[in-house]
Amino acid sequence: MRTSDFDPASFEVFNKQIRWATLFVLVVFSVLILRLWFLQIMNGPVYRSKSEHNRIRLQDISPFRGIIFDRNGEVLVDNRPSYDLYIIPEEVQDKGRLLESLNRLIGLDPGSTGGWLDKVSRGLPFKPVCVKRDISRNELATIETHRFNLPGILIKVKQQRRYISGKLASHLLGYMGEITKQQLRAGEYPNNKSGDLIGKSGVEWKWQTVLNGKRGGEQVEVDAAGRIIKVVSRKPPVSGADIYLTIDKNLQVLAEKALSGKKGAIVAMDPRDGEILALASSPPYDPNLFVGGIDKASWENIVSSEDSALQNRALTGLYPPGSVFKIIIALAGLQEGVIDPAEELFCNGTYSLGRSKYRCWKKYGHGKVGFHRALVESCDIYFYKMGRRLGVDRIASYAKKFGLGEKTGIDVGREKSGLIPTKEWKLKRWGSPWQAGETVSLSIGQSFILVTPIQMATMISAVFNGGVVHKPQLTKRIGKTHADKVHGSGLKGRGRLGIRQGHLELVRKALIGVVNEPRGTGSKAKVKDITVAGKTGTAQVVALKKGKGGDDRDGVPFEHMDHAWFVAVAPAEKPKIAIVIVIEHGGHGGSTAAPIAKEIIGAYLGAPE
Repeated sequence: MRTSDFDPASFEVFNKQIRWATLFVLVVFSVLILRLWFLQIMNGPVYRSKSEHNRIRLQDISPFRGIIFDRNGEVLVDNRPSYDLYIIPEEVQDKGRLLESLNRLIGLDPGSTGGWLDKVSRGLPFKPVCVKRDISRNELATIETHRFNLPGILIKVKQQRRYISGKLASHLLGYMGEITKQQLRAGEYPNNKSGDLIGKSGVEWKWQTVLNGKRGGEQVEVDAAGRIIKVVSRKPPVSGADIYLTIDKNLQVLAEKALSGKKGAIVAMDPRDGEILALASSPPYDPNLFVGGIDKASWENIVSSEDSALQNRALTGLYPPGSVFKIIIALAGLQEGVIDPAEELFCNGTYSLGRSKYRCWKKYGHGKVGFHRALVESCDIYFYKMGRRLGVDRIASYAKKFGLGEKTGIDVGREKSGLIPTKEWKLKRWGSPWQAGETVSLSIGQSFILVTPIQMATMISAVFNGGVVHKPQLTKRIGKTHADKVHGSGLKGRGRLGIRQGHLELVRKALIGVVNEPRGTGSKAKVKDITVAGKTGTAQVVALKKGKGGDDRDGVPFEHMDHAWFVAVAPAEKPKIAIVIVIEHGGHGGSTAAPIAKEIIGAYLGAPE
């Protein structure tokens, strides 16, 4: 800058701005220093106390799990409060002393708990570790009383699943279990985390995401004793949706009572739309045992038991259908023209094929029998001959029309397909051709054939509803109001059998005769003032020694006794209920299973005493 360009007025303004800026900076720093002095010197002890004794804690809020109802709004499964005891490792200065105190107060084993606590908390010292679930009210009161002497203790209130009637409907409702590491890694349940209980089977498993809801959370300020001082922020959870099932609780109770002390299954279905009215499997189990976590010994005892209590026999029990399969032979024979309803055949109690002899259940035979009487009295010889006329592959094609040999698609999942054999299947499976004698056995529901009770329910329903094979439905609706999502019936495959109504009517008349005619094999299912139609079945478990009049079954071990079947509908004119009963090693279907059907049908339809 040249001297001639110097302006004293401008220089004075510049100096004045510098002084004001310097003064402003000095004031700001003075305020900051004063504030620091106030916080650290004047209020230092107060904030030191807060930093040492009060902490911000993040807490999950588990959602309330949806309630499960029957079709009439009766509660089957709900929730109750559960108090879980947690330890926050970072807040525990003397772990040994804390565990000894807990052992003295509520009997918590310090040895096993201490080692497990160290293992779980390694690397995550601020994460609460659950050391005891579902503590009692007395234990809760004891801990709260001694809270000041138990640093690092946290009590979480959670909802606990409650199966109100214990074992009732246990197989269709399912049970809860802790989510596995594999499921967490796979991301199957994004609204769950480690330690959560999720559905492991049945309705609880099928509708896990719907029932579970979405978890919430909150930030809380707590003191040294873990007591909440205030809630800083909160995100409320979203409760799970309620599930309304199609089953009738009263009918379910009756079905399970009828199976008490037996192994087997009962399926009751509305043949008009496929809704399941009752689905019972025996022996049952108590899902409440799993809610709080089941110990290893108890679990191994359940899964290794010969009773197979966890097996849902209605969906996964595989049985030869016995004489119930004659319904398929009858309809296939009529439709294919190999059965003439007016034709009579002679039954002397024995059917010869080469050097083999196949016997009728009636020792000396039925004499001359036509189509109607053969089905009413379940003549084996008649159906041996009709089965031979049809051949295995035509029999198989009709069985599959009814949904046998494949899953029904019931909306509770985890069912088995069963087996309908064919020539191709045997050649592929066993490497040998199909034999004529195997067709004879297949004609009365023996040989390689295996079905499930739920499949048989769809089969007998289709016979009496005009030929529609419904997909069984267990879920009526989801949500608290009728406006919510409704699960109606769905047709399985193309839905219709493609069998002439006249042929279906002939079979229906014969099945009415099974129960209501003097020599019908299902007479013990007869209900006063209600027309019941049905079919008995006695399914051989093992081939026994031949006697003069047939298989010698006197004094056989229980595990080798026949399975007893009975399928029925009522009222036959306009059916409202179809029922399938199988009793393992129950003997004859007419004497063992038919009386159970009578009791259940009578109760459901309000038959007079």
